[in-house]
Amino acid sequence: MHTTDEKLAAFGRFLEVLDTLRTKCPWDAKQTNESLRPNTVEEVYELADALIADDTVNIRKELGDVLLHVAFYSKIADEKGQFDIADVLNSLTDKLIFRHPHIYGDVKADDADQVSRNWEQIKLREKGGNKTVLAGVPSTLPALIKANRIQEKVANVGFDWEEPSQVWDKVKEEISETQAEIDAGNAGDVEAEFGDLLFSIVNAARLYGVNPENALERTNRKFIHRFNFLEKRAHELGKSLKEMTLAEMDEIWEEAKKA
Repeated sequence: MHTTDEKLAAFGRFLEVLDTLRTKCPWDAKQTNESLRPNTVEEVYELADALIADDTVNIRKELGDVLLHVAFYSKIADEKGQFDIADVLNSLTDKLIFRHPHIYGDVKADDADQVSRNWEQIKLREKGGNKTVLAGVPSTLPALIKANRIQEKVANVGFDWEEPSQVWDKVKEEISETQAEIDAGNAGDVEAEFGDLLFSIVNAARLYGVNPENALERTNRKFIHRFNFLEKRAHELGKSLKEMTLAEMDEIWEEAKKA
């Protein structure tokens, strides 16, 4: 692997190229925070795909694309006299040191859970930081990820079940309430109850150390794989899925599960 000097040289070369492109390339020169934002979101999702697939080649590629956007926003800010990439890095480094008093101070943390709880307490005390526990949860997060983050944050300040097993009573309660609203035909209340049910399931996943986003995406991919198998097999049999009975599709589905 590369030495620290080699890493610094590579980063310097990257910044020099970005500076050149910003002044000489018509496309790079016209970019703004607003024009880059959609691309940034796309790049983060592409990185997430590579991480889920454990695709080392694409992880390296997508990390580079995300880094480009970080540097690009910093370059735009530098041109406006707001801050530059050095300010970004120094601010990040200062925050890491401040949030790791068990490394750079005299605070004791025996495990990762204790470190996480310390972080939430520290962030509440940071100058200019979040004034409330949930203020730092981005409003634009996808709902599933947001629910998990909300629950992590409140748990870190002690608002949590005493034992993970206690959450199942809540899940069962939400299932019953959802079913009751469905039976009553209250459409608006059904949506609200489904929200409560999903929130409780996310909570259960968290309590048992499962990331609900990763778990659901794993199931999504498994379903896609099996449905593609079903579609291909139906085509081989000269049949259309719309023409097949559920029993016929179910038979192939079981075959897909074994495959």
